[in-house]
Amino acid sequence: MTHPIRKHIASIAPQLIQLRRNLHQIPEPGLDLPLTATRIRREIDELGLETVECQTATGIMAILRGEAEGENRPLILLRADMDGLPIVEDTGLEWASTNGAMHACGHDVHMAGLVGAMRALHHVRTELRGDVIFMFQSGEEGHDGAQYMINENLLEAAGRLPDHAYALHVWASRFPTGFIGSKPGPIMASSDTLKITVRGRGGHGSAPHENLDPIPVAAQIILDAQVMIAREFSIFDPVVATCGQIHAGTASNITPDAATLEYTLRAFNPATRIRLVNRLTELAQATARTHSMSAEVERIELYPVTMNDDAEYQFVREVVECAFPGRWGMQSEPMAAAEDFSKVLEHIPGCFVSVSAVPAEGDHRTAPFNHSARAIFADEVVADCASVLATLAFERLTDE
Repeated sequence: MTHPIRKHIASIAPQLIQLRRNLHQIPEPGLDLPLTATRIRREIDELGLETVECQTATGIMAILRGEAEGENRPLILLRADMDGLPIVEDTGLEWASTNGAMHACGHDVHMAGLVGAMRALHHVRTELRGDVIFMFQSGEEGHDGAQYMINENLLEAAGRLPDHAYALHVWASRFPTGFIGSKPGPIMASSDTLKITVRGRGGHGSAPHENLDPIPVAAQIILDAQVMIAREFSIFDPVVATCGQIHAGTASNITPDAATLEYTLRAFNPATRIRLVNRLTELAQATARTHSMSAEVERIELYPVTMNDDAEYQFVREVVECAFPGRWGMQSEPMAAAEDFSKVLEHIPGCFVSVSAVPAEGDHRTAPFNHSARAIFADEVVADCASVLATLAFERLTDE
């Protein structure tokens, strides 16, 4: 039997797909998303829901009050991110963005999916013995958008902290068409940026003995960091330390005063995350001292580990297996990408779900991945996203 939520969403799927395409054409990176917010606000206002808006960044909390009687009234949070990326789209789609930005990570699908869940749950509101918060947030792509809403206590917009929190992410490759899945425990990595500035003494490149050259010291730090990771960190508790930027010097015959490295660090265990930051800091400073120099280290703390609650994972699995027979898949390993829904999960037990958005004719093994200018996310998955989110809330709010 078709789940009542899926049945309703199937009836509004064409409108949701059109909404997704409209949103795809107006991507806005960062924390200030006026066009996107206006379009989403229109959908919320049509349903007459309560709203609370974030004052320090674009963000909207829409609140649906269930109308059925119940002694213990659960409160559910469903979240979608709204921001795009500063990427020039190269998909060739008829409805591609032309404003120099792109929804290359599928956030347009997330938004349309959450709107679909909102409509479906509003349609069955007389059956709901509890309430739902729909969290539309900006700035997920490295701008810490969730934190702005948390700082304004918007997780308690409905009067208290929710009991359960759910979100999902669509993927343009890696998972076969139709896949819906997750895993218990860590599902995405923490993220930190470590900026290391090696301070030496500049001078003429023809007289290196009179200078303190920071460039070979920076190179030594890069090499030693890889040895440190291979020999000090367990392969069963992996970390990533990628040096993505090196800046030093202005000419071939000048020894610079400084060399700067910028690392992105990833871990799947909160304690290991701190240990990685500390050890790389110690290594950089010790290496610089060995060569009579100094190293300044600045940590930019980004997102914590996205950690699924074990009980919530089991609930999600059971619900999806029932509502989407044959489509659930165990995500065998976490991704080293980071996600600021992790900050919501630090406050509320919940689960983050992966949904394949690979078109039916596509090959998940070779398709361009998220953040590619050529990434394609299938329209059909909008209804899947809406159904997953709405069904999770529906089951929580109708279960005796």
